[in-house]
Amino acid sequence: MTLLITLFSLISFITGADSIGSAPKAELLFVGDAMQHQAQLDRAKQLGSNGTYDYSDCFSLIAPTVIAADYAVCNLEVPLGGGPDYSGYPCFSAPDSYAEALRDAGFDMMLTANNHCLDRRDKAARRTLKALDRMGIDHIGTYHDAAQRDSLVPFIKDINGFKIGFLNYTYGTNGIQPNDGIEVSLIDRDRMAKEIAATRENGAEIIVVTMHWGIEYVLLENKPQRDLADFLVEQGVDLIIGGHPHVIQPMKVVRNEKLDKDVLVVYSLGNFISNMKTADTRGGALVKATVIRDKDGKAKFSHAFYDTLFAAKPDGKSNYKVIPSWMPEKIPALQMNHFLIFERGASKIFDKHNVNVPRLHGKK
Repeated sequence: MTLLITLFSLISFITGADSIGSAPKAELLFVGDAMQHQAQLDRAKQLGSNGTYDYSDCFSLIAPTVIAADYAVCNLEVPLGGGPDYSGYPCFSAPDSYAEALRDAGFDMMLTANNHCLDRRDKAARRTLKALDRMGIDHIGTYHDAAQRDSLVPFIKDINGFKIGFLNYTYGTNGIQPNDGIEVSLIDRDRMAKEIAATRENGAEIIVVTMHWGIEYVLLENKPQRDLADFLVEQGVDLIIGGHPHVIQPMKVVRNEKLDKDVLVVYSLGNFISNMKTADTRGGALVKATVIRDKDGKAKFSHAFYDTLFAAKPDGKSNYKVIPSWMPEKIPALQMNHFLIFERGASKIFDKHNVNVPRLHGKK
């Protein structure tokens, strides 16, 4: 029986099938920060032609898993500045082909409320929104102006017959203030409570709140994160998905006793792809959450699995590449030690601190 359950779980993660039968369900997949440092830009330009930037192979290994989900979300932590002067840290600007590659890998939504969203000021922030619209990618977190935020929030998506609302907030923008009316969804409890309530009132059965919070490079959540998570649980949200620290942090299923339901809290998914160098920043996690209907037809969060990802640097003729940890044979030999160090660190945190969010593919 244990083997049978494990096989069903494996099928669920890869194909999106949660169990035998046709009970209504939706599979949501989340990854962390999609960064674009200068070395990544340089490599994509080398692989491109006539001034183009080629990211076609960056996500080829993880794409089948992303595509299999019913809806997939990543944090786009770079403005799409339009060039020609693209740049990495500290003020990011990436070409449109980067977001197109993420879309082609299966991502349906990109989060834009993060501390780098105003790196190229209001003009690039607005251009990012227009570019994502042109690509057919859902996005939340920044808006052309306050009026557009009022008109687009709440954002509710029909996913497999479930009405799921999404909200996105950031702690700040590295001190860069809007100078032409761009609207950024900042962490403000009063505003968040109102938007959560409006999302529910407009028909959302499940509410997902994505947070850009925490302290960079710290592997455990801090008290402000826990307090904010408690606040969001009290507001009745169903999933809380965090990013920003550039390292993984624990995942927990907590109980909302008042509403008699479980809530998924993910403090940080770490980096999805980047050129960061320290061991803990070389990868991140993905989490796959299942939404179901109970016997009374009410939508609820059911369960979640996680696994880890490694961002491999170019090897020979390759580009930067997201490599699932369950494909260790794909790790370049010279980077295997970096992979193992990252894996040991991530596993230590998840094994000790996760609550009811197991790893699918087992220990590495």
